[in-house]
Amino acid sequence: MSKMFPTLFSPGKIGNLTLKNRICKAPQSSGMNNKDGTVSERAIRYYRDQALGGAGMIIVEYAYVDEIGSKSAHCHLGISSDEHIPGLAWLAENIRECGSVPAIQIEHCGRQKFLGTQPICAASEIPWPMLWNKVGVQSVPHALTIEEIQDVVHAFGDAALRAKIAGFELVEIHGAHGYLLTNFFSPTTNHRTDLYGGSLENRMRIYLEIYRDVRKKVGPDFPVTIRVSGTDYEPDGFPIEDTIALAKALAAEGIDAIHVSGGDHHTMIHQVTPMALSVCHNTWAAERIKKEVNIPIIASGSITLPQYAEEILSSGKGDFIGLGRPLWADPEWANKAAEDRPEDIRPCIRCNEGCLERTFFQYKAVTCALNPVISREGELKMQPATKVKNIAIVGAGPAGLEAARVCAQRGHQVTIFEKQSRKGGLLNEASAPEFKADIRPYMQYLITAVEKLGVKIIEKEATLADVEKFDAVICATGSEVANPNIPGKEKSLVTNALDVLNGKVKVGKNVVVAGGGLVGSETAIHLAEQGHHVTVVEMLPRIMNDVATTDFLAYSEKIAKTDMAIKTSAKVTAIEDDGVVIESKAGKEKLAADTVILALGFKSRNDLYEQLQAAGKEAYVVGDAVKPGKIFDAIHTAYRLGVRI
Repeated sequence: MSKMFPTLFSPGKIGNLTLKNRICKAPQSSGMNNKDGTVSERAIRYYRDQALGGAGMIIVEYAYVDEIGSKSAHCHLGISSDEHIPGLAWLAENIRECGSVPAIQIEHCGRQKFLGTQPICAASEIPWPMLWNKVGVQSVPHALTIEEIQDVVHAFGDAALRAKIAGFELVEIHGAHGYLLTNFFSPTTNHRTDLYGGSLENRMRIYLEIYRDVRKKVGPDFPVTIRVSGTDYEPDGFPIEDTIALAKALAAEGIDAIHVSGGDHHTMIHQVTPMALSVCHNTWAAERIKKEVNIPIIASGSITLPQYAEEILSSGKGDFIGLGRPLWADPEWANKAAEDRPEDIRPCIRCNEGCLERTFFQYKAVTCALNPVISREGELKMQPATKVKNIAIVGAGPAGLEAARVCAQRGHQVTIFEKQSRKGGLLNEASAPEFKADIRPYMQYLITAVEKLGVKIIEKEATLADVEKFDAVICATGSEVANPNIPGKEKSLVTNALDVLNGKVKVGKNVVVAGGGLVGSETAIHLAEQGHHVTVVEMLPRIMNDVATTDFLAYSEKIAKTDMAIKTSAKVTAIEDDGVVIESKAGKEKLAADTVILALGFKSRNDLYEQLQAAGKEAYVVGDAVKPGKIFDAIHTAYRLGVRI
């Protein structure tokens, strides 16, 4: 048992199923299976790595239960046919061989069908707004008849039996996140007037019928759990009191545990919480439900660090911890926590760039901004270097630190040159706002990793002479603020976003931010939340064009609560002593300002790389030195170079 996290690694039991620890892999779609829903070898590799990481139970991503309308997304795992059983058995056996309990979640997507194709089935003819915006009238679901509802009920039961036959040791019914069951449960999406609509008793009826059919088919001793949303966070949706009533009813029926999450796809920021929202975001709901039932509760949602998990368990807010994104960031999360090595855990920063954005909006297999191996297990894993090299890395930002970590771990001798006294590069500025605080433990993880590996760090701006004797040089020299050609840019009231975020300048009451991209918008929100009056001027029709979807939603809510103005389709054409002149289709306008902040992009620093190339040296470039981008780009370019150099 871990000395630091004793409750987390004490024995746990769900139904008649005893687990070696209290960490469960929470199910999330991977996009790695075959088009027909069968298990792929790629998915096997992925789940083997997840199981080897030490979680007590792996709940496999949701699997669709019928061939009519339950399939949600591309390469979605299926359990709708007996022909899925051989692959599922292969998957369950691999998870078990790797030391974890194999479980699976079964699901009907309801109105949230990312495929955007009919048939789409739900409780009522109320479309998912995001899908409506994408495909229009085609998104309107068919309201299931009572006979069709019974077909769905039996499909869940049949799917659960297939799971048992395949060798899974637990089945979880997906009753959360805006999928079919919550389409019945939420007044937002259920406008029925029959025995499946109206009263709470009617709206929860399908849950009880599905559980009874599942239980009848898998038998009395097979563990069955359900995932619920504490609330859907919809203004006219279901409150926690409704979910507590549902939990009590399911507990009375004999369900073995309740897995508590929150939100739906319309309120996605509460389902797949970005870093702008609180950690352990839905734990409050798990705690409320646990007080009302006498069965185990699985708490989940943004539980990024072991200390958060330990507090949830030790304080009695939950009996088990469900981890989704944190096990993508570091599949060995559980092993490292059990070994009292939390500093070695690569912590999820809830950026949603590699997971949510890719799977939901780009139709790709999941990956992780911080862990490029996810979805490419077996392809990008580190191997010992065949030829040990003496490598110089110029720059200790995220790309430089990641390249150093990987190269040193492979056995190379690594020296970092960094001109600043601090390490972490632009991660320091990126993590300055409190709503970006998740980046701080990740930055410390990178620094700790290179220190533990014995990487030498020299505080000096590297020159060609400094690095010419190394076998290879990796230029992680980053980027610098672009210098736009705006009259008056040299005036004393003008600064840039980085100098604001790192505290080098004092900002006045009235602020104009020129540029409404990621950096400009985050800087503006940061200042507005501190009480400044901020106006953002952006050339494009809207701000935040380069931010993740969940960040856009979370930031929009923040902006609505602050003293912040936005001028789009406009640009700053001149800076004067007391403000700026902007131009738009409406003409010229003067904006008063005490401080003008330029956030008009970055340009790569690659002078040293060009010198090395001209000198014929073995040289590489990673991160912003390739092209200014996000953490995802810095880490992926650095890791991929590190595993092959």
